[in-house]
Amino acid sequence: MLQVLAGVWALLTGIVLIMLGNGLHFTLVGLRGGLEGFSSAELAIVTSGYFMGFLSGARLTPVLIRRVGHVRVFAALGSFMSAALIALPLLTEPWAWTLLRLLIGFSMSGIYVVAESWLNDAATNENRGKLLSAYMIAQTLGIIGAQGLLTLGDAATAGLFILASILVSVSFSPILLSVSRAPVTEAAKPMGLSALFASSPLGTVGIFLLGGVYATQAGMGPVFGTQIALGTSEIALFVAMLFAGALVLQYPIGWLSDRVDRRRLIFGLAGLGVAACALGWLAGDGFWPLMVAAFMAGGVTAPLYALFLAYTNDYLSVEEMPAASGGLILSFGIGAIVGPLIAGWTMERFGPFAFWLTLAGTFAAIALYALYRMTQRPAVPVAETESYLAVLPTASPVAVESAGAWAAEQAEAKDDGGGADEVGSGSGSGSGAG
Repeated sequence: MLQVLAGVWALLTGIVLIMLGNGLHFTLVGLRGGLEGFSSAELAIVTSGYFMGFLSGARLTPVLIRRVGHVRVFAALGSFMSAALIALPLLTEPWAWTLLRLLIGFSMSGIYVVAESWLNDAATNENRGKLLSAYMIAQTLGIIGAQGLLTLGDAATAGLFILASILVSVSFSPILLSVSRAPVTEAAKPMGLSALFASSPLGTVGIFLLGGVYATQAGMGPVFGTQIALGTSEIALFVAMLFAGALVLQYPIGWLSDRVDRRRLIFGLAGLGVAACALGWLAGDGFWPLMVAAFMAGGVTAPLYALFLAYTNDYLSVEEMPAASGGLILSFGIGAIVGPLIAGWTMERFGPFAFWLTLAGTFAAIALYALYRMTQRPAVPVAETESYLAVLPTASPVAVESAGAWAAEQAEAKDDGGGADEVGSGSGSGSGAG
């Protein structure tokens, strides 16, 4: 593993720094928005703006890369993102934040596309799984670490926003100084949602609903913490627990994914999500029950994303997987735009603890639809399923396609009686990110 990391340490270092800046700003928006008197509905629109930009970036960045190249796109998007982070405390109006967050989301998505292109270019059939897992771990650790930075300043001032901007700016140095050539990786044209639904109804609908869950947790979690009067350090821990749960639970869920009917596992994990949200709703002022609820609710979200990808691939040919990956990202992105809007409206109408009710309702919808799909067609035999690899909900089409390629390679190796990259069953332990 150390030999694998030696060639990409600079890229992974840059990713950790980027995620420190992005993760810090994500929580800061909820904190500062509360201080500025923004309503839940207004902050929900701000959150949806980020994911709208993120989805747009995933679609448009490959076009920009073809025109001007990876390095120029990477540097330009980094500059836009850094500038937008500094502008947030200067323009404290909901409409301005929505536009700035749209720009940040667009830039962040494009940064992922370029960085993952370089990572994929450095991968071989033998180390692809290990590299992807290391990349996912680096992202998650960056987001978790960012929450600790919240205690270094005051959300009411510009200091923490400036720190986030500095981290993003500095992150590009190790990456741009280490890459030796431009990769040729290019995302495939996404499969249409109707064709994707025909191939895998549960994968399409499930990942749409999960997009709402993830965006609500990442964007509205800090808003919830602010509205129930948690302190800054408590909100930081609450958000960190959402992502720490995914980091811990990814491996056991991945192990189970390759050994049981995936629809049953999806049903069980969604049910666990409902139970976690019920605990959060009943916790009231109980701090540690809230932390347990965050750990469990966040812990099933990112693994469910990777599980939906693997489940969908079970019903596709190797040639269809790249296009289907783009379609799944589109479905997830639409859900991520809609989810916070619903959560913001319910929190505005019924109070901050409607945060948990919204999440519980969405998890319940996933569970019920999985149960329904079990009655519609037989399960794929476990021996014939594609390998599971931890992929973040915020991964670009490049990483998702790379994971699909790895799964196909593992299937071929299994048929030949060998194993090109012994990382299956999610042993990389990557998890969700903001």
